[in-house]
Amino acid sequence: MRSLIFSARPYDVRSFRSVNDARDTPLDLSFREPRLDVTTASLAEGFDVVVPFVNDTVDAEVIEKLADGGTRLLALRSSGFNHVDLDAAEQAGLTVMRVPAYSPHAVAEFTLALMLSVDRHVHRAYARVRDGNFSLEGLLGSGLHGRTVGIVGTGRIGSTVARILRGFGCELLAYDPYPNEEVTALGARQVDLDTLLRSSDIVTLHCPLTPESHHLIDAAAIERMREGVMIVNTSRGELVDTRAVIDGLKSGAIGSLALDVYEEEGDLFFEDLSDRVITDDVFSRLLTFPNVLITAHQAFFTTEALARIATTTLDNIDAFARGERSGTEVTPETVTGG
Repeated sequence: MRSLIFSARPYDVRSFRSVNDARDTPLDLSFREPRLDVTTASLAEGFDVVVPFVNDTVDAEVIEKLADGGTRLLALRSSGFNHVDLDAAEQAGLTVMRVPAYSPHAVAEFTLALMLSVDRHVHRAYARVRDGNFSLEGLLGSGLHGRTVGIVGTGRIGSTVARILRGFGCELLAYDPYPNEEVTALGARQVDLDTLLRSSDIVTLHCPLTPESHHLIDAAAIERMREGVMIVNTSRGELVDTRAVIDGLKSGAIGSLALDVYEEEGDLFFEDLSDRVITDDVFSRLLTFPNVLITAHQAFFTTEALARIATTTLDNIDAFARGERSGTEVTPETVTGG
């Protein structure tokens, strides 16, 4: 089966080729650097499999073009699938598979790196020292030990975050519609979302993006939080209403913010825009706050995670070619819980 990988950066090409070359029967892989959208979907004509990335556009119009060109499988190289119109895929007869878990430790460890960096002003201190400014004024931070951290979403990543935070001596609160007993065993108290927001010094997001979780952190949620709360998001950008967060930063309701994802990141992240003017005024406003730390969807980005993503993606393609289920299939019922 011929497979086309979109949004293929050099590190993607290296990782997929390395994993593919080590297989007993390597697959037929091709790579294209452009993102998948309606203007590039024609590149996939004649390919049985299309491998999109998390910020590719896989809406009904794109799916129609892919199906017309002979595509039968969408092998997502991400755990999230909110960028795919699953109903359109089902109607077009396309199977959708994903990578449910590639490295929860990578994202969890990066989450802690963001917490520590923004809390201890590491990003500001780094810039100061490079400019020859060794003053500590304005860099006073707080320790994690003894603080209450609310973990929203207790799947593989959220539970790994809980395990790490337990080692720091944090008080843990957890919210998930499907409580994880492993997190309870770590000493976390399972609470409803309102209690978590009201009681946490730090709120960290590790839940999927669904219609119900869209803008989970909005103006009303921020109003319920402790004044000076830290918000960390390494999950999906649209969990956070960016304009509401900016208002919270301006009023002091939010003490610090660390983001590895952004709700309009599709036009920014994974690109080198250093020689251009950023026209996203909301994002530019975020960058003006000294208590905000933003990274560009980097949390997953480790050698181990890239290898696992490539391995699972190729295993999915192989299973589909054999007419077997991989267990990673995604359908409209996956979203509705059917």
